[in-house]
Amino acid sequence: MPFDHPDAQLLVAEVQQEYVRRYGGPDETPLDAAYFEPPAGSFFVGYLGAEPVATGAWRRRDDVEALGSRTTAEVKRMYVRPAARGRGLARRVLAHLEATARAAGAEVMVLETGTMQPEALALYASSGYVAVPAFGHYADAPLSRHLGRRLT
Repeated sequence: MPFDHPDAQLLVAEVQQEYVRRYGGPDETPLDAAYFEPPAGSFFVGYLGAEPVATGAWRRRDDVEALGSRTTAEVKRMYVRPAARGRGLARRVLAHLEATARAAGAEVMVLETGTMQPEALALYASSGYVAVPAFGHYADAPLSRHLGRRLT
């Protein structure tokens, strides 16, 4: 789905509000819609019926070395609406992101999340993600955690 699709933008706006509630401000990572256009990346929206309830994306990050590889993809904008939580949707979105990034040639999936998102930290830990060297916009942010997992 294109990053600028109305359902995608609705969920991106909601996740930004989630960051404001948890951290006091939105995620300021510079993003361009082109980051999520194949083969550079992909953006997905999950639905329950006709209702958009989950989102997740990945983008190539061959400038980031993690777990012995520079062939990396980065998770972005993982989010499940509060009313749809507790159904395993985040785990399904993450698995889909990993599968599509792996199919596009990524060897390692990396991500940045924060200490004020214990649910995300638990999901990633239970999915095999481990600490990797800090990277990107929040590399020096004390509340940030940088994680990765080999896909191959």
